[in-house]
Amino acid sequence: MQERENFHSLKRETPYGEWSPGIHYAQFQNLQPCSFPERRLYDFELLYVRQGKLTTKMNGTRHVLTSGQLIFLSPGVYHQNSVATSPTKLLGIHFDFFGESRILREEDMVVNEEEVIPGKFAVEAVAAPFLPLSEDPVYSPPPECIHAMEQLVQEFTMRPPGYELVCRGLMLGILTSLLRTQSSRRLAKASVHGERIRALIEEIEAAPAQGWTNRSMAALMNLHEDHFSKLFRQIAGMPPGEYLRSIRHREARKLLRETDWTIETVGERVGYPDIHYFSRTFSSQEGISPRAYRKLSRIL
Repeated sequence: MQERENFHSLKRETPYGEWSPGIHYAQFQNLQPCSFPERRLYDFELLYVRQGKLTTKMNGTRHVLTSGQLIFLSPGVYHQNSVATSPTKLLGIHFDFFGESRILREEDMVVNEEEVIPGKFAVEAVAAPFLPLSEDPVYSPPPECIHAMEQLVQEFTMRPPGYELVCRGLMLGILTSLLRTQSSRRLAKASVHGERIRALIEEIEAAPAQGWTNRSMAALMNLHEDHFSKLFRQIAGMPPGEYLRSIRHREARKLLRETDWTIETVGERVGYPDIHYFSRTFSSQEGISPRAYRKLSRIL
């Protein structure tokens, strides 16, 4: 990718109450191996890897994202995306922080280098105590953030009455979750036990069906159970048990969408061998039964 001068992203110190994001695009994407042309955007994009691998070259750095990671792309910054594995499944959301961008078509989001419109670049909202999200662009969003992104895509795709309000609320939740992830990441680097807990979190995500308990996890960390729970909440943003349930729910949703396994098999694979308990737990978090969720996901 040829190095070119980037537009310096605009930032504005703005209280949270004045954030009012506008959504321009939200879609699931299934891609085969390819390399896209270098480009710049007028708005912001969250690009989340649901499956596979994505490489993004930006600001002289090559970012390699695998399943469960997200990259925050800023307006005016040259970048190039490449897909190396088949299939790679992505989730993309284009937005601005203040609803000020006039985006009528997908083409309006990408800068035409022959007719650049300087005043069209979106502005990033910044509020203490957080740093700009663009400061460190790669994130591993927590389960509730992934869930909100998937809900946003569904709302934006189906566009029921009032979907704009729902999308705005979901986007505010997504941005908040990413900002908290940023803080947790900084805390993890500063904490003696932070990196070990992050490693444990990766183990939980890789094997959610394992018999994790607060006691067993605390024993792995060689910590008192109460102290472990407190540290875990600081890093993950929620207690260990709640985090485990969210990971199992996320995995269940994925398996219901992408496999033809029976409901009982899906429950076993995520750590709920009792199909009735699995159905109750899933319904309490999703609002619909596993069977209904599978049917709805096939429609979308």
